[in-house]
Amino acid sequence: MTDLFLTEKEITMSTNGKPVIILKPAPQLRDRIFSPQTLARLKAEFDVVDLEVNPSEELFQQTLPSAFAIIGQPDLDANALEKAQSLKALMNVEGNFFSNVDYPIAFRNGVRVLGCGTAYSQAVAEYSLGLALDLARGISREDRASRRRQERYVSASNADAILLRRATVGIIGYGNLGKSFHRLLEPFNTQVRVFDPWIPNSVLEDANVLPSTLEETIAKSQFVFVFATATSESEHLINSENMKLFQDGTRLILVSRGAVVDYESLLPHLKSGRILAGIDVWPEEPLPSDSPFRDLETVVLSPHRAGGIPQAFYSIGEMVLDDLRLIVRGLPPARMQAAAPELVGRYRNKPVS
Repeated sequence: MTDLFLTEKEITMSTNGKPVIILKPAPQLRDRIFSPQTLARLKAEFDVVDLEVNPSEELFQQTLPSAFAIIGQPDLDANALEKAQSLKALMNVEGNFFSNVDYPIAFRNGVRVLGCGTAYSQAVAEYSLGLALDLARGISREDRASRRRQERYVSASNADAILLRRATVGIIGYGNLGKSFHRLLEPFNTQVRVFDPWIPNSVLEDANVLPSTLEETIAKSQFVFVFATATSESEHLINSENMKLFQDGTRLILVSRGAVVDYESLLPHLKSGRILAGIDVWPEEPLPSDSPFRDLETVVLSPHRAGGIPQAFYSIGEMVLDDLRLIVRGLPPARMQAAAPELVGRYRNKPVS
């Protein structure tokens, strides 16, 4: 059993006998992702070089050869990775895999590249459900009307109201977000179609959804949820042509990445009231003050806040600590998501401010 564990020679220790960890979380904040208790445990078990407190590039370069893990997403080209001979894990705490790392070299050197995206899944799923219920019943719309003293009582404002129960639902992208959201739909007894070209139909069928083409998912759903990530293939996945397939009165919920949707083509459908949308992600953030989307009663506006709640942030720190403990023992990480060599080069994510 001893061959399961890294030997002390395989782990570069500091003078105090602890594995060396570089903490360089920007644009994330240390105290946002580590509760005081989790940070105290991290420092008790590892020698943490905190580059948020001391943002020294010289210190980073000095520490890199002895670092067992890096918590953050600094630029690591081939030269930096060759210098980091002791590195076993790069733990991204922003939430996206960016093109700032030479991934082939990292994988060749045995560096585990890990992401924290799963920390946000439940928060985004619950928010998506909230947007859907709002759009189904006009909750925020009628709140605005009431504040203008233009409220309509009882059934007068319900002509376009629908139920989520027994509705047809389309999910575009069945990764962490799509799966988390699907679990929330169970009490509503919906019929769920899923489009995800990265997942075999048999896996989707086992999840009790109907594998569908993109066109079928759009055309046959009263509610469409877009959870697809931004890749080289998914830019403007929802475009001017397939938008014509939306049913009149479709509720569209956008919570993944702005690049997946052609917003310019979406605008006329929202202006006409043919479809309603809850939008949490935008092609340009902050949303420009003169954006025409701001004037539409058919849109629930949200400033990219679906996932970023304190519980989600603190879970990142807990995930990091749990997986560091496993990796030190020579075991695979269990909580963070490993970057797939086949996929990581396809992502086109941008940092979230």
